[in-house]
Amino acid sequence: MSRYEILSPEGLRIDGRRWNELRRFHAQLSTQPTAADGSSYIEQGNTKVICTVTGPTEASQRSRQLHDRASISVEVTYAAFSGTDRKKRARNDKRVQEMRTMLQRAFTQAVLTHLHPRSEITISLHILSQDGGVLATCVNAATLALIDAGVPMSDYVVGMSAGVAGKTISSGGGGSYEESADPLLDVNFIEEGELPHLTVATLGKSERITLLHMESRVHLGMMEGMLAVAVDGCAKLRDMLDDVVRKHGNELARSGAL
Repeated sequence: MSRYEILSPEGLRIDGRRWNELRRFHAQLSTQPTAADGSSYIEQGNTKVICTVTGPTEASQRSRQLHDRASISVEVTYAAFSGTDRKKRARNDKRVQEMRTMLQRAFTQAVLTHLHPRSEITISLHILSQDGGVLATCVNAATLALIDAGVPMSDYVVGMSAGVAGKTISSGGGGSYEESADPLLDVNFIEEGELPHLTVATLGKSERITLLHMESRVHLGMMEGMLAVAVDGCAKLRDMLDDVVRKHGNELARSGAL
């Protein structure tokens, strides 16, 4: 599929969304209450991720024990059936290691690790289905699981992806041209394969970026539009995550669990 077919003449994307619309979103907390201190399940479009959090607990290895703060370790696994290629990624897979490092750095900036010195917090992410925005969905799942575990954080860490559909417009006989860029919020699998895209994570409503990942080459002018759309999408999704947490808290209060 050509990138020029990503947007219809009416401005609609392949799945019927407009450029600034999020995919269907569904989230749950405490999905595995007996298996971990905190857990969550998130669907963003057809991307599905389960996350569990254990800790703060005593560090399993002495090398992970920090005298002035807690250490954060991240584990990422892909289900063999999660993608179209039926490929199972090993723990030492380069992409898996990159994801672990990015997630660890992002949450180190948000978790109040100084409150739990010489301890360890383990975030385990299991990707069940890949339909674009996997890294962003992992960020959001980990945020909810950390909240469910009662881990102190300065604010929500919210992830969002964005792409850009660009085309060349001729200006006539002179042969000069200009680029027309249409930013797209919350890209799916097909859009990721055809368009330049990035993933951003911000800290709450401050628009402070804690994670920025991009593998595509793109003009600086397009980059600015993608970044602005992604940060705005993070603000929208933060409110949705907050609604999920408040709803879960109200359910616990009514059941007498709190």
